[in-house]
Amino acid sequence: MVAEVKPHPRFQGIYEVFLRHYSKRLATKNLAVGKSVYGEPLIRHKSGEYRFWDPFRSKFAAAILKGLGTVPMRPSQKVLYLGAASGTTASHVSDLVGEEGHVYCVEFAPRAIRELVGNVCAFRANMSPILADARLPERYSALVGKVDAIYCDIAQPEQAKVLADNAEVFLAENGGIMLMIKAQSIDVTKDPSVVYEQEIETLKARGFRIKEVVHLEPYDKAHATIVAEQRGK
Repeated sequence: MVAEVKPHPRFQGIYEVFLRHYSKRLATKNLAVGKSVYGEPLIRHKSGEYRFWDPFRSKFAAAILKGLGTVPMRPSQKVLYLGAASGTTASHVSDLVGEEGHVYCVEFAPRAIRELVGNVCAFRANMSPILADARLPERYSALVGKVDAIYCDIAQPEQAKVLADNAEVFLAENGGIMLMIKAQSIDVTKDPSVVYEQEIETLKARGFRIKEVVHLEPYDKAHATIVAEQRGK
């Protein structure tokens, strides 16, 4: 089935799996060998075990396949993940940063965090589940500390503001952010392009330099990824 596994040409901690029928899939090297998180196939190769990364289940993977040029996280780094849900994408971020890195997973829904803990974090020492409201970063500041990157995927209004508020508390110098904008969660009456621009302007006003914006269709309707960094850092 698998012909070859190669490191992604641009992004550390991410891989490309080349199949014998000439197709190619994204993957991460499985930090919890033998454990699948959301039913994704596991494949063994001479260099280890890899998990297919489904772009229809993960907006991070979709952004890469849509041409994302920058990933502001790499192996051995600390990442604050806002809106971790049951851990689909957070588990791939866990693979990406590896044993020397760490992922702080903030999730507001008790049911989702129970699944995150039981199905994901229990098998990954580099993940910390935090039951909290991402709009109130001061309530979990004692649990996180400074991070190298923030990944935000929350289904509520003021997504850029929530990310910026967390960045003020947690983001280290030279850190970067990834914001997954869900336009219909912000304002269902507006065209998604208007919502994207609104969130971009919020980030700019809070001191961020926008590096790129990637639209996620056909993987996710009315979604976009913003990658940014703080000005002057």
